[in-house]
Amino acid sequence: MRTSVDLSGLSGPVLLFDGECGLCQRVVRWLLRLDRRGSLRFAPLQGPTAQAYLRRHCLDPVNFDSLVFIPEWRHRARPEFLLRTDAVIAALKTCGGPARLLAGFGFFPRRVRDAAYALVARWRHRLFGRGRLDPAVKKAWAERFID
Repeated sequence: MRTSVDLSGLSGPVLLFDGECGLCQRVVRWLLRLDRRGSLRFAPLQGPTAQAYLRRHCLDPVNFDSLVFIPEWRHRARPEFLLRTDAVIAALKTCGGPARLLAGFGFFPRRVRDAAYALVARWRHRLFGRGRLDPAVKKAWAERFID
């Protein structure tokens, strides 16, 4: 995938995801459908943009088990990011509409949510397979991907 967005002018929230995970790809497609305003952008953790972000913020650049939500890309130099279930909740809130209701699972303590997340992350490749997400499935989606 090539960079389809001018990073210098990019603003708004960005979700970094495992670009080779079947479950992650399904989640990204689902978020694309829910986010009718087109507010949320996406970048695979394996791509150069995400790798630079991970290194800049001392996050593990080879561990792709976590979603990373950056609330405002223009301020990406700041250490303002959310991981795992906090990232999911923030992405759902960004999508708005009915997705905000789904973010209600945030009432569970983070420790419980992230333990469940870690369990799913451990088995995701076995259960959902591997592959690459093709953002061009819908032309309107292509511009929402970085790298």
